[in-house]
Amino acid sequence: MAKVFLICGKICCGKSVYAERLRAQNDAVVLSVDDIMLTLFGQYAGEKHDEYVERIQAYLFEKSLEIVAAGASVILDWGFWTGEKRRRAREFYKSKNVECELHYIDASDEVWKERIGKRNRMVSSGESTAYYLDDNLMAKFLSKYEAPGEDEIDVCVPVHPTEIGR
Repeated sequence: MAKVFLICGKICCGKSVYAERLRAQNDAVVLSVDDIMLTLFGQYAGEKHDEYVERIQAYLFEKSLEIVAAGASVILDWGFWTGEKRRRAREFYKSKNVECELHYIDASDEVWKERIGKRNRMVSSGESTAYYLDDNLMAKFLSKYEAPGEDEIDVCVPVHPTEIGR
């Protein structure tokens, strides 16, 4: 039966890598806000960035229902950084009788910082089109992020130092 996977975790913790693995295991479709934002606006969407993200997320919630109705599972790869966003996502799918699971990507601060350094080097060298994480973006993220409580997590995925390059 098709379901929705909510991928939760810090920026640059390995969510997209995990989402791709989960996609292959479940014959699922990955929906990524970052992919759309970077395709449309590149590294900088300006002062409307947060508004655009909210609008894209609303669109992808609706699109995910179409995909599930067609019989495929969906992976929402966009972090679910706050308890409120996680609660609203669960309520949305519950109201539509769609099963959903929250998968939390748990990276230690050490692994997280190493991943950020690697990502920034890859973006700077042109090997990646992901967001470059400068001090301003990191401060914005840290001001918004709320780690999920154990009662919110369906699957906890620890990220080990050996997985930084993946």
